[in-house]
Amino acid sequence: MPVKNFEPLNPNSDVTTTRTLLHEAIPITGSIVSGTYSDNNIKNYTHGQFQSVYDYPYLSSSANHIFDLTIGYDNTSFLSSSSNTQNSKKINSYNQFAQTLLGYTGSANDIEIFESDLDFGDNNSQMKEVFMVNFSRLLYKDQMKKGTFSIAFGTASWVNPFNSAGAYTNGTIVTLTDASASAANSSNTTQTRGGDYGVLYASGSMGSSNPTATGQDREAQGVVFYQQGIAIISASVFNMTAVQHASQSAATSSCVDFYYNNGTTYTATEAWQNAAISGTCDAIRARMYSLSFQNTTEINSQIYFCRAPHNKFNYSSNPTYTTGSKIRVKNVASDQPVSYITTVGLYSANNELLAVAKVSEPIAKRPTNELVLRVRLDY
Repeated sequence: MPVKNFEPLNPNSDVTTTRTLLHEAIPITGSIVSGTYSDNNIKNYTHGQFQSVYDYPYLSSSANHIFDLTIGYDNTSFLSSSSNTQNSKKINSYNQFAQTLLGYTGSANDIEIFESDLDFGDNNSQMKEVFMVNFSRLLYKDQMKKGTFSIAFGTASWVNPFNSAGAYTNGTIVTLTDASASAANSSNTTQTRGGDYGVLYASGSMGSSNPTATGQDREAQGVVFYQQGIAIISASVFNMTAVQHASQSAATSSCVDFYYNNGTTYTATEAWQNAAISGTCDAIRARMYSLSFQNTTEINSQIYFCRAPHNKFNYSSNPTYTTGSKIRVKNVASDQPVSYITTVGLYSANNELLAVAKVSEPIAKRPTNELVLRVRLDY
């Protein structure tokens, strides 16, 4: 049996901590989102509040949840009407996300309204008609990496939403990104009840009246909450006729042929009012061209520097270490002893084994050398 030699650890000089951020690229193709498996990877619920998107038929044990999708509007929106299909559910969906991510106003104690700018609470650039993409924790991990989020939509007719030809001269792919946000520049993000969020700016036909515009000059069409893994996108992204700010009324968001169902064709505005939530979500998914971001995994590590002084750990009690009264690793009596370190154990004050580390190959230890073995525990 290998010998157990103990060497105390000094918590001040032998133990330290570190924090590492790991990032993984998450690309999602539009074909998966729009229903690669004849919509068997799309799960609708009897409550009708939202639908879930999977990367495989959702009844399969191999399926992974990608995101939930729903739509909504504030009760002060011009769209709000008791005659609308699922009007109360659309308002409730909006309020649930707004309450969770933004909280309440100070004096009136009303639920805050989403805005597509960083000056939260100034009541400018309000987004009262939106759709919400709530990503699975499996994908975004601890949070999304700032400056990496991108989502693209086709804005032409439902027959071929990615075709720029036809009735809509501006009917092309619109890409929303948070490219101006970054972890290194906190001025391009704002913190709210739901954590940090960045603005989603559009490029493409909706991007700006100036096609070469970049950064803050592009069209703001939504926000993304990094720690929550949620994107809130204005319904005005589907406007086909002119450049439109999210602060403007979605009444002019007249994407003709936005959604088709059982012989009825809806504009974008009509879909938010008169179509069921699941139906409008189907239309949005069919227009998703691509979606990508990088997730972030935070690894907290404790590092132990296990020291082997020159006068310790030079012998072994392993039965194979000796033969008779002789040490096998010695040729003559004057040779220095040598041992080979293969394992490091971390023990409690009560000599309870807490962790074990193995070296990749045995390390020779002699009275003429000292070793420091770096053991890292990740949490």
